[in-house]
Amino acid sequence: MTGLAFAVVDVQPEPYSAAPQLTARLRLTESTGTAIHAIALRCQVRILPQRRGYAPAEEPGLLDLFGERGRWPNTLKSFLWMQCSTMVQGFSDSTEVDVPLPCTFDFDVAAAKYLHALRDGEVPLEFLFSGTVFTRGQTGFGVEQVPWDLEAPYRLPVSVWQRLMDVYFPNAGWIRLDRDVLAALAQYKSARGLTSWEAAVESLLAAAASDADGKRLP
Repeated sequence: MTGLAFAVVDVQPEPYSAAPQLTARLRLTESTGTAIHAIALRCQVRILPQRRGYAPAEEPGLLDLFGERGRWPNTLKSFLWMQCSTMVQGFSDSTEVDVPLPCTFDFDVAAAKYLHALRDGEVPLEFLFSGTVFTRGQTGFGVEQVPWDLEAPYRLPVSVWQRLMDVYFPNAGWIRLDRDVLAALAQYKSARGLTSWEAAVESLLAAAASDADGKRLP
C-alpha cells in the first residue's frame, strides 16, 4: 500500500477561466518510496460553517440557511460545496498539482448564498479525497484506491471569494426566476417604460415599502 498524504497549499481565483473558478494548489506526498505512475484523483469539498463565528451583519444572509441564531447549535452542519477531479502525473516522494474548483453565484445554491452572506474572516473547508492510484514497481504496474480517510483542511479567506465574484460579476449577481414570473416582470417593465430589470425591481421594492409604511399609519 502507498503512503499518500494531501495538503492544500493555497486557493486563488482563476482570472482567465470561461466561468467562475477557484484553483486549489495541492501538495501530495508518498512516504513509502513507491513510485506513483499517475492518480485519477477525485475531491469533495465541504464547508464547515460551525467552525467560525458570525457578525450581526452576517445574520440576515444566513437566516434562510440556518434559521435564527438561537437555532444555530443544531443547524450549523457541514454541507457539500462541490465535487471536482484531476489527473496527477507520475512522481516520487512529493509533487504539487492544481485542482480546478468551478463556482457559481446562483443564490438557489446553498454554498453561494452562504458565501455571499460573509463579510470577512475565513471559510472553514474540508477536502475529502478518493480515486485510483497507478503505481510502478519492479514487477510491473499496480492499481489501488485512494484511501477514503484521506482529507485536508483549509481556511479560505472570504476576500478570495469576493475577488473571484468581482472578476466575473462586478457589482452584480443573478437569480433564477420561473418563466411565468419573468414574463410578468417583463410586462411590468414595458408597461411603465422602465429601461432595465434593475429599475423594474427597484420600482416594485419602492411600492412594497410604500405599502408597508402606509399600513403603519394610524
